[in-house]
Amino acid sequence: MEKFMREALIEAEKASKLDEVPVGAVVVHNGTIIARAHNLKVKCGDAFAHAEMLAMARATKKLGDWRLNECELYVTLEPCPMCAGAIINARVGHIVFGASDPKAGCVGTLYNLVEDKRFNHRARVTSGVLAAECGQILSDYFRAKRKKN
Repeated sequence: MEKFMREALIEAEKASKLDEVPVGAVVVHNGTIIARAHNLKVKCGDAFAHAEMLAMARATKKLGDWRLNECELYVTLEPCPMCAGAIINARVGHIVFGASDPKAGCVGTLYNLVEDKRFNHRARVTSGVLAAECGQILSDYFRAKRKKN
């Protein structure tokens, strides 16, 4: 799991270099990365351009199927409500995240949408993979932003 989370961290670094919130994601199918992405909200002027959303969209194109039930989604930050909903709708089989998000996390922190039995699909969840590293890149980014302002 750490191997793929390190790949998601590489994506987060790319976001940081673009002055985007440094979140990265990769989608893994049968042990191979089939899609990767990082936040592009500012660059695209698109509130939906979260790393997870972009990675899942690329994975569905690669597979030629909207269902990602055979896939694992690795993301450096716990998904927000929008991304958690998309994970359910795309039928992602397993979500692995690094840092918890106390302000918007909906995969265990504020809510746990992806394991809620009331929905027609549930994803397995593994949290805290490389959590310190995933949290550090975010802390460094926001510290630098505050220092600039």
